[in-house]
Amino acid sequence: MGIAITGIGVISSIGNSVEENLASLKSAKTGIAKIQHFKHLRKPYLGGQVSLSDQELKSELNISSDRIVPRSTLLSMVAAKEAWANNSEHNQLRTGIISATSIGGMELSEQFYFDLKDENNWSKLAHLAVHDNGAGTDILAEYLGISTYKFTISTACSSGANAVLLGARLIEADILDRVLVGGGDAISNFTLNGFDSLGIYDTEWCKPFDNNRKGLNLGEGAGFVLLESEKSLAISNNKVLANVTGWANANDSYHQTASSPEGTGATLAVSQALKKAQLSPEQIDYVNAHGTATPNNDLSESTALTNVFGDNIPPFSSTKAYTGHTLAASGGIEAVFSVLAIQENILLPNLNHAEPMNETGYFPVTEIQSKPISHVLSNSFGFGGNSTSLVFSK
Repeated sequence: MGIAITGIGVISSIGNSVEENLASLKSAKTGIAKIQHFKHLRKPYLGGQVSLSDQELKSELNISSDRIVPRSTLLSMVAAKEAWANNSEHNQLRTGIISATSIGGMELSEQFYFDLKDENNWSKLAHLAVHDNGAGTDILAEYLGISTYKFTISTACSSGANAVLLGARLIEADILDRVLVGGGDAISNFTLNGFDSLGIYDTEWCKPFDNNRKGLNLGEGAGFVLLESEKSLAISNNKVLANVTGWANANDSYHQTASSPEGTGATLAVSQALKKAQLSPEQIDYVNAHGTATPNNDLSESTALTNVFGDNIPPFSSTKAYTGHTLAASGGIEAVFSVLAIQENILLPNLNHAEPMNETGYFPVTEIQSKPISHVLSNSFGFGGNSTSLVFSK
């Protein structure tokens, strides 16, 4: 049966809830636009910004407006709250939370730095002590009342998927009965300027798997899912939305930022996730690809799909042309999208695609399509070759 998913929550540039995200996915509505409200950027950028300000997020979460909380954590709190829903701590259930992030409190650190540099304002310097990635998990766990187990993952762009993987493993090993897992990241000056310095930031809408792709657009948001064991289901009586049946992590250590051209780590992750799920390649109905729209990633991932599926590549697409690349949040957000694909029996479109890559000729799904979906493969690949694949099943 796998590990049950009984709750999903998401916030991104295409919506502030699961319902809003699904509506945007079905209507092919991108959330990528000109980045607003940022100082100290090298140049104008396109990206996927969440529509709510920090103060609006705090109001929605019913937390004090003067409490200093990193935006990445605020976004995670919204998505995690939606996934957690009406659940609460239970003395017969070992409950944990695994939160992933790359940014942590970096955007606040930047703000405090500029306050200090430009205005010689030292008043907020003490708050830098709570800007590490784990501090956000502590805030999130306290907010939801989860105290048994807390863990933070930061493996770059595979972080959110690794949170799902670790949660599933802890339930399978009978260490926990249920785990809230996912990730959240906000946009920051450092990531915008940093990815641009690598020469992989597109000045136009990103075009995953297109022959003329030039790079990514960043985004922000959060995605969480609630995993439960059979023991937990018997007590909670929660409805099962889907199951996590396969998972694997591999690392080819090819380069600090680039994926190996042979797709070594990705191939291992995909093939081992299918093995864990006890599925043949032919049984995968849809692939939610990592698909960052960088020349290196999309070719490497396509090579990995060829290595595993041969000439029978399943329908695939990248949803990052909707949300932007949300870094550590992407694996969590795309886990939610994978569950929605199963629930709605739809293939999600790959926006902005016009011309197949010369090297493969593969054509992703470009329009919303109805199709019975039993098994979805979701890929998340990070810097340093950290590659994670998840299988979600009806």
